[in-house]
Amino acid sequence: MHLALYRSERPERFNEIIGQKHIVRILQHQLETDNVSQAYLFTGTRGTGKTSCAKILAKAVNCENPNHGDPCGVCPSCRAIDEGSCMDVLEIDAASNNGVDNVRALREEAVYTPSVLKKRVYIIDEVHMLSTPAFNALLKILEEPPEHLVFILATTELHKVPATILSRCQRYSFKRILPQDIARQLLHIAGEENIDLTPDGADILARMANGAMRDALSLLDQCRSFEGVLNAPAILELLGLAGGVQAAQLMEFILRRNTQDTLLLFDKLYRDGKDIAALLRELSDLGRDLLIRCSAPQGGSALLTGLYDEMALENLSVLASGQRLLFMLDTLAQTLAALASNGSLR
Repeated sequence: MHLALYRSERPERFNEIIGQKHIVRILQHQLETDNVSQAYLFTGTRGTGKTSCAKILAKAVNCENPNHGDPCGVCPSCRAIDEGSCMDVLEIDAASNNGVDNVRALREEAVYTPSVLKKRVYIIDEVHMLSTPAFNALLKILEEPPEHLVFILATTELHKVPATILSRCQRYSFKRILPQDIARQLLHIAGEENIDLTPDGADILARMANGAMRDALSLLDQCRSFEGVLNAPAILELLGLAGGVQAAQLMEFILRRNTQDTLLLFDKLYRDGKDIAALLRELSDLGRDLLIRCSAPQGGSALLTGLYDEMALENLSVLASGQRLLFMLDTLAQTLAALASNGSLR
């Protein structure tokens, strides 16, 4: 059975985690100096490495032969954790185990010393999904945890975690991964997997991933069955996207108030199988780029998506004011929200 890339390419060492050096450096130093905390909270958007980092940390605190804070990956402890056969390291999904009884059961078994490893580690994913009584039950063991216990909490919605929990954890914020870092990693993985991915194709996938390495790998996995070179045009066709040229052409017709040509091109893209929601997002990205150029022509280049060439942006910039672009972006956002609420987005 085919194993998805985001699973087969999951990082095994701290230095394999992309875009989070500020976190990796601190954790490795703590492990090297034997100064590991008993409660961590990893927060950030999806696909940025929170769970991968938690699993590496769980192995590192129990590794028999650590190397500068990294787990060796070959000792019995590391292999048992990788295989999921060790009951001393438990990964819990709070979305489906969010009741107070679940946490009470965890608390009752957590007091016992590990059966095999040095530390008993609980990784609680999407911890913000716990109920209020469950958070209260968790707080009791976080206040005075046994020496053998390490909690690693992960969440995409930090504001939903009670302050009483936050104050008892070391908090680490995972940043969105830069597109150039994602593209570089995609090219590296494509080389290992014998996928004929070009740099411009990697750039497209990286931009679409919106800072999430897991999303980028899922997109690459979706495209890998294509027989041929995975360049930008091929990827746009495979994923049912309009691409920079057609999106720019549609934007030009809209800005010129050319209703007939706008509808004709929109109809053509629809009949060609382009995803309407994705097309609207492309128009939003392009409108955002144009607004940045209009608002900060000198220093805003670093904020651009990079999907549109300079000449196209320059030609479109003269056709609209910042106020009109704001109105367009607001209208596109409302339309996308209406499509989602009607169940039209996948």
